[in-house]
Amino acid sequence: MKFVSNILSEDIKSLITDCCIPWFEFTNSTVFITGATGLVGSMLVRTLSSANKEQNLNIRILTHGRNRIKGSELVREFDAEFIAGDICHQIPSESLPPTINYIFHCAAITKSADMIAKPVDVIRTESEGISQMLRIAKEKNCKSFTYLSSMEIYGQTDSSELKENNLGYLDLADPRSCYPLGKRFAETLCNAYTIQFDLPVKIARLSQTFGAGTPKDDTRVFAQFARSALAGRNIELHTMGTSRGNYCYIADSIRALLIVLLKGKNGETYNVSNPDASTTIYEMAKIVATDICLNKINVVVDIPEDISKRGYAPDVNYTLNIDKIKALGWVPRYGLEDMYKRMINDWRYYQ
Repeated sequence: MKFVSNILSEDIKSLITDCCIPWFEFTNSTVFITGATGLVGSMLVRTLSSANKEQNLNIRILTHGRNRIKGSELVREFDAEFIAGDICHQIPSESLPPTINYIFHCAAITKSADMIAKPVDVIRTESEGISQMLRIAKEKNCKSFTYLSSMEIYGQTDSSELKENNLGYLDLADPRSCYPLGKRFAETLCNAYTIQFDLPVKIARLSQTFGAGTPKDDTRVFAQFARSALAGRNIELHTMGTSRGNYCYIADSIRALLIVLLKGKNGETYNVSNPDASTTIYEMAKIVATDICLNKINVVVDIPEDISKRGYAPDVNYTLNIDKIKALGWVPRYGLEDMYKRMINDWRYYQ
């Protein structure tokens, strides 16, 4: 068994003892998780595996992902079954049980550089992946299906606060739009399956998610800031940092996904974010430099000449409204500063 930090252990314990999650509903069930080697997928596997042991739920954890090495780790550490492959390729029916009770569809291409260099791959992963998983859910009499969407689906809008029906503009000619447009298609197909086949699908629109359990080599901007903090070097911004980001701690996000799966309304979409952690990129960099590093590092803006090839999303200035998911009993527990402190302390454990 791989040792984990006290921070991550604390997060897992808080999840499996959370009274808002009706864990008993998982008893003797089969749960299928795609994208299981990614951050959110692997954290779901870890949480379900721990609940299995602590509460004797007898959950069969079935996982899917492209990375065979990470998949073998899931099998070894968490008593999960792993199917290796591209989500665009058909999953052999003989590798699946006759009934799958719950599905989390987490598979996606999320690196910004890939959205510029491989937009067709990004769209295919979304469209073919969701088509396959909804078909499987229908065939296997799934009790509840949660699709992981993204706040990027909102595009550009003049609204300062966004509820789930406030979609904005996306430029169809911009290759970077492949990701949010792929998500829009996937959500549309989810709703179509709910309407036509009465499939119990829920959608969770996640903000950027991080915390204990985040890989140290994560390429997203929050991880770059944390690595600068650990190394004691200045934070270097490649933009002016005026775009507003929405964030949520990883354990808070996992709790939200479990609550949406078990308590959410079929055919409904839920924002998952911490409005108190909504901030611009520059402001977040200053929080790390000032509050985390106690002014021992600075924030430096250095815009590269190849900025157009970096795949950065267009600037936005909105905060996600979470009234809908709060009505299910969910509230975020960790603010931005604590998110950074817990992630950095988790990283230090493995140094």
